[in-house]
Amino acid sequence: MKSLIVNGINDYQIIEQDVPPLSDDQVLVRVEYAGICGSDLHIIHGQNPFATYPRITGHEFVGTIEKIGNRVSAFEVGTNVVINPVISCGQCRLCQMGRSNVCTELKVIGVHTDGGFTQFQAVPASNVIALPDSIDLRAATLIEPYSIAANVFSRLNASAGDTILIYGAGVIGLTIVQVANVLGISSIIVDLLDEKLETAKQLGATCTINPKQENTEQRVMALTNGQGVPLIADAACIPSLIPEMMRIAAPAGTVCLLGFSSEDSPLQQVEVIKKELTIVGSRLNNRMFPKVIEWMAQGKLDTDSLISHEFTLDTAPSAIKLIETEPQKVRKALIKLH
Repeated sequence: MKSLIVNGINDYQIIEQDVPPLSDDQVLVRVEYAGICGSDLHIIHGQNPFATYPRITGHEFVGTIEKIGNRVSAFEVGTNVVINPVISCGQCRLCQMGRSNVCTELKVIGVHTDGGFTQFQAVPASNVIALPDSIDLRAATLIEPYSIAANVFSRLNASAGDTILIYGAGVIGLTIVQVANVLGISSIIVDLLDEKLETAKQLGATCTINPKQENTEQRVMALTNGQGVPLIADAACIPSLIPEMMRIAAPAGTVCLLGFSSEDSPLQQVEVIKKELTIVGSRLNNRMFPKVIEWMAQGKLDTDSLISHEFTLDTAPSAIKLIETEPQKVRKALIKLH
């Protein structure tokens, strides 16, 4: 089989290797599609502190079951499946309190263990979820990104009728817009690229803001009669924007941070205290796949608008170069493995 393997920083190649062995509690998946995420590029560039090399990256992938381990009884060969990349121990305090996505023994497929940029992959059966016939595999590749957005709203404790301000109109920002629509929440989205803002508007964003053309803080305050927004999601992951977020947040508001930046973040404590703000982080997803699958099966999510490019495994290095050099042209790029 062929795989895209990252040997070290900025060192990756397509190789031929054996199909991985299968343990008793695993299933072997014939990978059909895998999505390229910004975190995959972070591993390639040596910017992910959790990754080790060599590594087959790719944590957004789907396929069909090729073979089943001896202790696995829940699946049949040929079933279409999506892989939840979050591996947790199920025993630690965090798992017991329902926070398995920050398990003390957390591993992520495609980061700590080999992922989906390969033609066949062995994965724990507990991380495999069967897909209904109404969801095709190409669309199902986006279940993982949508699960990130679903987790954000869980952390925000959002309610219908709220308004959310989203920084960043990349794929995660756009999935947040769509999930906001599903939940009955209006969205304001901020980005420096008009092309991305136009896509956000097409997907249902209530309002778009380009900070190069207008002041974000002034516009948001005008839109909210000076009250600020109750919910903020930082999908831009720029630490220097955090003081602005604190000023724009409404009293008793919640700000959700998604980035892994190691930079020191300035924080105006007076804004947090006087408005009694809540600041939360959101990592990966906490058992959000079934909810996203339900929404997708009901036709509530527009996956076609997010997929901008499709590559074969052999041309995957070209996809990586495109994302590195012309990110404004790419929403979600998929690799077709077979």
